[in-house]
Amino acid sequence: MPSETIRPARARSAEEKNQRRDDILRAAERLWTTTTYAELSMNQVAREAKLAKGTLYLYFDTKEELFLALLSEHLGQWIARTSDLLIERQPRTPQQVTDVLLDSADSLTPLRRLLVLLGTVLERNVRPELGLEFRRELDAQLRRLVQHMPYSPPVTLRLLRHLYALAIGWQQFKESLPGLDAQTGQPREELPGEYRAEFELALRGVVEQLAAQDARANAV
Repeated sequence: MPSETIRPARARSAEEKNQRRDDILRAAERLWTTTTYAELSMNQVAREAKLAKGTLYLYFDTKEELFLALLSEHLGQWIARTSDLLIERQPRTPQQVTDVLLDSADSLTPLRRLLVLLGTVLERNVRPELGLEFRRELDAQLRRLVQHMPYSPPVTLRLLRHLYALAIGWQQFKESLPGLDAQTGQPREELPGEYRAEFELALRGVVEQLAAQDARANAV
């Protein structure tokens, strides 16, 4: 249980402000593991971060802005990790490219859940200029990722769009339609590795098809 002690309202140095912002993000992330987004409140986040509610609003105006910042952080980490793997392994075949994407996506359930929120509640409920800033920063990061892929930029961007669609599609399926147990008739629990196996099957097919299209276009 977090302590009820409230910390001083003002962080004075840039380092203290950055640390407090990170504390708020980590508090929201912890709460989101046991509380749905709809039920999670800024009051809860403030208590978890041991801050007065007013202090929380010095950093984020709304819950949507807080979670958009959390999404931006997770996306940046994934792009950096994927870029590092591409530089390290320098994949050339569709299988090698898929292996990199799968390895970089391991343990990314929080990111997939945040991507689901992006298309449902985040961007439509934040200030337009903040949503535009998020998109611009994402585009800049993706351009850095594209240059490390073995395919042309247009094909790589198509691949990343498919990856995004597969990730949120399987995450939504996992959360809302787990299926019924044939014996009990009750919602069944996901089997170990089931999500990854189905995701991998779909992703390998996409990469192989797009790689073949890119090869044909380059051969003309």
